[in-house]
Amino acid sequence: MDIQKITSVYFVGAGGIGMSALIRYFLAKGKRVAGYDKTPSELTAELICEGASIHYEDNTDLIPEDCRNPESTLVVYTPAVPETHAELTYFRQAGFSIMKRARVLGEITRYTRGLCVAGTHGKTTTSSMAAHLLKQSHVDCNAFLGGILKNYQSNLMLSDKSDLTVIEADEFDRSFHWLNPYMAVITAVDPDHLDIYGTPEAYRESFEHFTSLIRPDGCLILKKGVNLHPQLKPGVKLYTYSATGEADFYAKNIRIGNGEIFFDFVAPDVCIRDIQLGVPVKVNIENGVAAMALAWLNGVTEEEIKRGMKSFAGPVRRFDFHVKKENIVLLDDYAHHPAELKASILSVKELYEGKKITGIFQPHLYTRTRDFADDFAASLSLLDELILLDIYPAREKPIPGVTSQIIFDKVTIPDKKMIRKEELLALVEKEAPAWDVVLMLGAGDIDRLIEPVKQIVEKL
Repeated sequence: MDIQKITSVYFVGAGGIGMSALIRYFLAKGKRVAGYDKTPSELTAELICEGASIHYEDNTDLIPEDCRNPESTLVVYTPAVPETHAELTYFRQAGFSIMKRARVLGEITRYTRGLCVAGTHGKTTTSSMAAHLLKQSHVDCNAFLGGILKNYQSNLMLSDKSDLTVIEADEFDRSFHWLNPYMAVITAVDPDHLDIYGTPEAYRESFEHFTSLIRPDGCLILKKGVNLHPQLKPGVKLYTYSATGEADFYAKNIRIGNGEIFFDFVAPDVCIRDIQLGVPVKVNIENGVAAMALAWLNGVTEEEIKRGMKSFAGPVRRFDFHVKKENIVLLDDYAHHPAELKASILSVKELYEGKKITGIFQPHLYTRTRDFADDFAASLSLLDELILLDIYPAREKPIPGVTSQIIFDKVTIPDKKMIRKEELLALVEKEAPAWDVVLMLGAGDIDRLIEPVKQIVEKL
């Protein structure tokens, strides 16, 4: 089906962050957009206000009449939706064109120059940084992001003058294999999604296949030291980047203090001095080097890079500061993989040296908890205090014997507690006066607790 010729699009799993960017894209193109999601959220409420029709019951009777014509309606679904879903079954049996989100993204961007950012972690921040650097420059861009970028209050950017399209390339379910990158960044290939891939080797091979999709006139920007053997077409250039040592693109003269971070950005043909990070956490030096490499290779000027890095406000839930007082700091982060947790915690410890760091963590998925329990425990043991919540299951059914307890038992710090999510606010009321820096972590629904925790903390 030619997606330029459809008149309506129906989304099964409309509330996901990646799906919502597509919904906004099709609304901007004047299409009729409707869909289903499991639960209402702030995001689905925004999409409804923007013109989408969304309901929360898996019921074929609720599918709008103008989304019932297989000739003019495209159905987009997320792999997180079970195969038994009644509405998805209806569309399949009725002969509709049905595509995964990633395939639609691939179709949309086939005739543009895709700047695709992939990796186990860092891809949302890196792609958001790159999109902001391009958008605020004379170059401009389109972007489909995996987080709401605070500078624009959206995860979608459209341009009428640029064919560059920044894409967060998701490896879950091999989704990024639908893309046709002009340039690609790979931030990390630490094993994840082993429920899909089975082995760390298969996970890594998936990224190697992704590199084979880069256009012959393009390039790969690979984090130095990543265990990967790129399969590049003839003509594709390979660059490396680093925040800790020399590479094609790297950071030097790093200065951290008083809640601010400055460094010099070195590219093959230039050194841009005194870059200031708008979101001053150490891990963003590395993300920033990759994003600036993309921007520099696409013509963003030195002054535009400096201005863009300083004004970058970050995506929602990526080192998101909610309270910044002398006596207490509250921030939250989407980190849900052991390597992400480690980077997040170490960044905060360096930024607030000498302060007590309390972490509230909600594990995401039974399989991830089972597969990486030792690594989770090692990362969480970097905290001064841990409050561990029960597992957020997302798309999964419970696995016998797999609970937060298997992480908790391996955590080595003495100051640790394991509680149910429903008990958190009472605990915050009681213990917050003794806290210095509070870091809320996880990819589940812990974000719904941020506002009530903030209200308690702000009273201190």
